[in-house]
Amino acid sequence: MAASLREPPFFSSPSSSTCDTDDEGVRGTCEDASLCKRFAVSVGYWHDPYIQHLVRLTKERKAPEINRGYFARVHGVNQLLKAFLRKTECHCQVLNLGAGMDTTFWKLKDEDLLPSKYFEVDFPMIVTRKLHNIKNKPLLSKPIVELHSEDMLHMDGHTLDSKRYAIIGADLRDLSELEEKLKKCNMNTQLPTLLITECVLVYMTPEQSANLLKWASNTFETAMIINYEQVNMGDRFGQIMIENLRRRQCDLAGVETCKSLESQKERLLANGWETACAVNMMELYSRLPRAEVSRIESLEFLDEMELLEQLMQHYCLCWATRGGQELGLKEISC
Repeated sequence: MAASLREPPFFSSPSSSTCDTDDEGVRGTCEDASLCKRFAVSVGYWHDPYIQHLVRLTKERKAPEINRGYFARVHGVNQLLKAFLRKTECHCQVLNLGAGMDTTFWKLKDEDLLPSKYFEVDFPMIVTRKLHNIKNKPLLSKPIVELHSEDMLHMDGHTLDSKRYAIIGADLRDLSELEEKLKKCNMNTQLPTLLITECVLVYMTPEQSANLLKWASNTFETAMIINYEQVNMGDRFGQIMIENLRRRQCDLAGVETCKSLESQKERLLANGWETACAVNMMELYSRLPRAEVSRIESLEFLDEMELLEQLMQHYCLCWATRGGQELGLKEISC
């Protein structure tokens, strides 16, 4: 019998979520980011044939500066991710922590750039929704099945485990549970490993994010991490961002680590990472290929370039490495 995601042995009804209601605001940011990406794709900022099967298209238009910000974010993360995959010749694993409705697994498969295994972790409630979509959308389920050579795929309300792809419902603040669930899905600590955290660490206390970073640097001999989040949060613009999120019951518990590019790098180096780099998103935007910038800037008129610059100067992309000298991981840059 061919492997399947649609037959009863592989899927059972999701159990009730055990997520703390205090995390509702944080889970809401997943929805916001997903809707923003979906809208930007619909306008033509980048190509993603899979996101429409996971995220509805909102009627509300997103501001051009928001769309350009997401373009720079997606471009920067993808550039670092693909550099890591090429350095390791895809003999590696990727752990996307706080992945939400991310579609990277399917896009990498299309580009023949899949790692040995691709893992995603998020709150169980978010995972349940994603698994429901995968189960019911052949465009999403078929690639997973095609890569899985055995009859039985493990899939329940909070977990999908297949040969090349795993989705896990877990709390990143509970490291023993996280490690146990990853190992059940055949995480290999001997493989070069890339971890991705996009607007994740900032919602943890500094102690919690430090523990996660330390766990990662201690667990994998050869590793790289990509972290995208806020920076320069001590100024007036940063304070307004904090107040706006607080009004939506979403507290930036780790904002003190987001003071500067230096504080971002210091946190990585203090928790077991050997090299650390950071760039604000305006600088990254200025480095984008001119042809791409011209293309996206022709999609929508932006009358306040200053607002784009302010926004981009308050987000950054950081990356750090541990080991991997023979692979040239320290040479990776965006």
